Amino acid sequence: MSLILNIETATKNCSVSLAENGKIIALKEVNDGGYSHAENLHVFVQDVLKEVNMTLKNVDAVAVSKGPGSFTGLRIGVSTVKGLCYALDIPLISTSTLQALALQVTKEKGLVIPMLDARRMEVYSAVFNTDNSLVREIQAQVLDENSFATYLENNDVYFIGDGVSKTKEIITHKNAFFIDDKLPSANEMAQLSFDKFQQKDFEDVAYFEPFYLKDFVTNAKKK
Repeated sequence: MSLILNIETATKNCSVSLAENGKIIALKEVNDGGYSHAENLHVFVQDVLKEVNMTLKNVDAVAVSKGPGSFTGLRIGVSTVKGLCYALDIPLISTSTLQALALQVTKEKGLVIPMLDARRMEVYSAVFNTDNSLVREIQAQVLDENSFATYLENNDVYFIGDGVSKTKEIITHKNAFFIDDKLPSANEMAQLSFDKFQQKDFEDVAYFEPFYLKDFVTNAKKK
């Protein structure tokens, strides 16, 4: 038996789940419109454990959504998981934020494009088959009317994530379907983290860093 704690903080959704052999047994999450991860994350960890009468000593591994996403959110999630894994001396597992998001689409055929808002007209996106296998790697891209045209030509394409709202204003192809109001969740992390646990695909607790995809840039105020 494996008991894995899953933590998702890459977007405004602060999400924690506990999974036994890849099946969710407890889940707590909130999207309050802001980044409240620092206040909620440790409380949510205790809440999901309490719900099933367990403690951190029962946990076999901790998984974190590695990105891309919010720089602040990813840092909070990764630092929390690294602290837990170090203190408990258990493995750290990382899962793809966009791959887990794609799992929220349950269609028999077509393509799934999970996308997260990267500000202005840019998104982080990837392309998956409906069996969750990767078709095109993760990219940061600026949207225009020709974005994803190759995939839309011969496939139904399902767009999901908080990048959808601006994408559907630009892409009007008949094969494009938009799934609104969805964010990455620790719910879909369970199977991904369990697969990695079985394969012993673990991260180095000391050196693991989030997958930011692009550099963090701050604009200094002009004097």
